[in-house]
Amino acid sequence: MSKRDYYEVLGVPRNASAEDLKGAFRKLARQYHPDVNKEADAEERFKEINEAYAVLSEPDRRAAYDRFGHDGLRGMGGMPDFTKVDFTDIFGDIFGDLFGFGNFGGGSRRSRNSPRRGVDLELEVKLTFEEAVFGVEKEIQINRDEVCKTCSGSGAEPGTTPLRCTTCNGAGEVRRVQQTLLGSMVQVTTCPNCGGAGETIGSPCRTCQGRGLERVIRKKMVTIPGGVDNGTQIRLAGEGQPGLNGGPNGNLYLSIRVEAHKYFRRRNSDIVLDLDINIAQAALGAEVEIPTVDGPTKLKIPAGTQPGKVLRLRNKGVPHLRSNGRGDQLVLVNVAIPTSLNPEQRQLFEQLAHSLGSEVQPQERSFLDWLRDAMGG
Repeated sequence: MSKRDYYEVLGVPRNASAEDLKGAFRKLARQYHPDVNKEADAEERFKEINEAYAVLSEPDRRAAYDRFGHDGLRGMGGMPDFTKVDFTDIFGDIFGDLFGFGNFGGGSRRSRNSPRRGVDLELEVKLTFEEAVFGVEKEIQINRDEVCKTCSGSGAEPGTTPLRCTTCNGAGEVRRVQQTLLGSMVQVTTCPNCGGAGETIGSPCRTCQGRGLERVIRKKMVTIPGGVDNGTQIRLAGEGQPGLNGGPNGNLYLSIRVEAHKYFRRRNSDIVLDLDINIAQAALGAEVEIPTVDGPTKLKIPAGTQPGKVLRLRNKGVPHLRSNGRGDQLVLVNVAIPTSLNPEQRQLFEQLAHSLGSEVQPQERSFLDWLRDAMGG
């Protein structure tokens, strides 16, 4: 069977740079590695990809291939020996991603002893409805690690010093030869004895038990802005776990939880209040006092108000969290029907019923109702 064009195999143009070739090879090798891709032809595709890159990554062979195609390679002693092709840089990334082997050949992976950012922390903060609306100053307690004051972070008891690890001789890494499809490669892994520190502690600090960190509780006043809601997160930079090897601290995220209110509920930046009025107030109209987050206020009920009517109080809602202004308070009116009447009330209702008459009027269907039925909804 005739071989496919190597440029076609890698999916690159004939003028592709060395970096373009390397990027295409890395992507395809990850995709078709037999230990990851279980398709029947994965192994053959993987070998084809390796062969194409082995030729095109070597300048002399690529030049011969560009001039004479596959025939041009025969005059150069056939295909290259894969064990002598430098795949170290590429397969260090690929095998590390696929199998967790760590660093092949060293140098390209970040050292375990390099600075690393601390872990982020999260703390739930409970607020009343009013605190969430207007904002509040809150004292929080942060439970986190800090550098041990006794040993200054060394982990060793004062007066003693850590010892060089005898397993890795202080390097923090151990190397061994790993056999792959392409021959022998050097596998670099974290030293199992010292955990990559390059040192072992003979006399651990009694305060931190050799961790170099001690658990503390810090109190801090924080400002919660008005307008927060359930699930709102507030970031406090640098208030998380300490970084390692001189790295920056993590962050602390405050997760807001708002307690339910006796009267109010929230809809985005609006506050909703359910209000019961009696039949006389609905029919004749009235002025009533209602609660708001700003205090009691007067609300005018128009005559003839129907159940489900929504009355709006402008700028009585929640402040917008990321802009100026406030939402509104929406008053959802419900007409309460009395379940028991005294004799005087019953007499009045009978007079009203006589005055209004006993005839009922079926409600005409709206155009939207007809349209909904016509569409099968």
